[in-house]
Amino acid sequence: MSFPASAPVLSDVVRTLAVFAHPDDVDFGCAGTIATWVDEGVDVSYLLVTRGDSGECGDTPRAEVGRLREEEQRAAAAAAIRRFRPDRVLTSSPLRRWEQLVGPGRPDHLAVGEATTCAVYPDARNRFAHPGLLAAGLEPWVVREIWYAGGPAPDHVVDVTDRYARKVAAMAAHRSQTGRMDVATWVRDQLTATADAAGLPAGRMAEAFAVLRTG
Repeated sequence: MSFPASAPVLSDVVRTLAVFAHPDDVDFGCAGTIATWVDEGVDVSYLLVTRGDSGECGDTPRAEVGRLREEEQRAAAAAAIRRFRPDRVLTSSPLRRWEQLVGPGRPDHLAVGEATTCAVYPDARNRFAHPGLLAAGLEPWVVREIWYAGGPAPDHVVDVTDRYARKVAAMAAHRSQTGRMDVATWVRDQLTATADAAGLPAGRMAEAFAVLRTG
């Protein structure tokens, strides 16, 4: 299973909300693209979450923890969308890449992608979903575009060659995760492979996504 062909990218985006499971997920997959958006004047905010089914949850039976935390995550994402009112949401793919189980295929990444998709449609735009949000003054909001990172067959490519150094710096900041890596080489190899696969000229570097309109 894969996404349909990416939609033409919106040209009038003012605000983007990035929703990911872990602090380093944004930088591993998307730091170059986010730097590009910032350079273009787009206001970018982050929401970092996890599904949380391995954590404590009071007296809730263990069998119910995953379901409960996923509902809470959907509500949190919907609240963030209504508060920030983004034109675009960037998140993990809810679809697994069978050829790459490590990294993008981690269950918490998939769960965040699914919950965020549900928050975009229908929760954030539906005034009857999560009534507490409406009571708090958070009116419904329609996100017009979703970008998925780490999914199967991404076909929208962003040339991030000029943001290479900024991506390296962003990843190197996550010392607990990258302290034993040769970050500069890893980033160059990954971005170069993506650019080559997309047919970009030799020496270019890129990140790739699936882009969907929400209707």
